[in-house]
Amino acid sequence: MNISKILIIVLLWISASPLFAAEVTVAFGEKIPPFCFPATDSGIELEVIGEALAHRGHVLKPEYYPFARIPVTFLARTVDAAMSDLGQDMESEGALYGDPAVFYDNVFITLKERNFTIEKPEDLQGLSVIAFQGAAKRYPQWLQSVQDSNLYFEQNNQSLQALTLNRQHYDVVLSDRNIFKYFTLHLQREKGFNPKPVEEHHFVELNPMDYRPVFWDEHIRDDFNAGLKHLKETGRYQEIYDKYLK
Repeated sequence: MNISKILIIVLLWISASPLFAAEVTVAFGEKIPPFCFPATDSGIELEVIGEALAHRGHVLKPEYYPFARIPVTFLARTVDAAMSDLGQDMESEGALYGDPAVFYDNVFITLKERNFTIEKPEDLQGLSVIAFQGAAKRYPQWLQSVQDSNLYFEQNNQSLQALTLNRQHYDVVLSDRNIFKYFTLHLQREKGFNPKPVEEHHFVELNPMDYRPVFWDEHIRDDFNAGLKHLKETGRYQEIYDKYLK
């Protein structure tokens, strides 16, 4: 074996070795239960990303920002990675996209006893809707007419969505299905909440590629992808979800 081949093998071994491990600073949103709890550095998204990085020896160092600051902070290269590009295409800036760590699946949620059908924007006519902050900008084709009728409200405290829907203060909740489920379970455990059965109405097609972490370093991105694949193959990925949602 010649010297050049030996050198290549050694370099590959070093790059795959824990000796190449790094502390990876990742920008996260300030608070997104159950995906992110800054006070305890925990949550589904933090644990998935942290354990995926740890698979090849890297250490997650989370930093928390208002959502609008995450792309700005990442593009300023003050962090090594970000939980998402938040809809801003960053490939032209040299950013490297990882595989989806978690999925945000926004749905309309109604009480089953109300027997609503929501398949098109017109089905929301006359119904009051409570949603997460910024939803109207994201889904104007569905929510503009509700806004025009003064029947639309946004609430940052998403635990109130479950409470107000249950009491029929609003007809429809727009939320990520797992966030709504988490707050319902939390209210049951902590407040003795007795939720009524609900129905989910899917109104947009879930595209996993819409929400992916972004990195500056190719080696760390590839190690993250390998770790994420390992979590899913071993069942650990589902265990993390179940920890917060069961």
